[in-house]
Amino acid sequence: MKPQIKMNSQTHEKLRDALGPKDWNDIKAQNSWHIFKIMSEFVEGFEKMSRIGPCVSIFGSARTKTTSPYYLLAEDIAFKLVQHGYGIISGGGPGIMEAANKGAQKGNGKSVGLNIQLPFEQKHNAYIDSDKNIHFDYFFVRKTIFLKYSQGFIAMPGGFGTLDELFESITLIQTNKLAHFPIVLVG
Repeated sequence: MKPQIKMNSQTHEKLRDALGPKDWNDIKAQNSWHIFKIMSEFVEGFEKMSRIGPCVSIFGSARTKTTSPYYLLAEDIAFKLVQHGYGIISGGGPGIMEAANKGAQKGNGKSVGLNIQLPFEQKHNAYIDSDKNIHFDYFFVRKTIFLKYSQGFIAMPGGFGTLDELFESITLIQTNKLAHFPIVLVG
């Protein structure tokens, strides 16, 4: 039996707009204006992150419970990293991302959230420094900021998003587009 998902009229409207038929001329006309939104996300990300200092990115599932051993481990890893002078960058959401930001705050370190706008989920967690909570509409801009401002990556258990971030970093290191630095796989 399939689970029933209740959606309000606003959700139905968003789905219809996203998945409905589109006129090619409308798409072409709007595309050139998207470059300004994309550019503004890069500028905001570069400006905010350039002032933070050395950081480590921690990737992982948004669905990890606060009682999970991986949640507690991510929190502990982040705490220990900030004790050694690193800020922590996460995706800004719940689960492992929240644990990473929580550990950074417990250690009085810099706690950065690179939040992505998604249709049905992801509001920022409460452990991000208010001046270091950056919102994105575009995944590729967000990944660029993750990669450009990290001195290392820690990949905790996660889903496709975690794998995407991990493989992007490995590919860029392999092709010498990114400096060689530690990638730690946990779990």
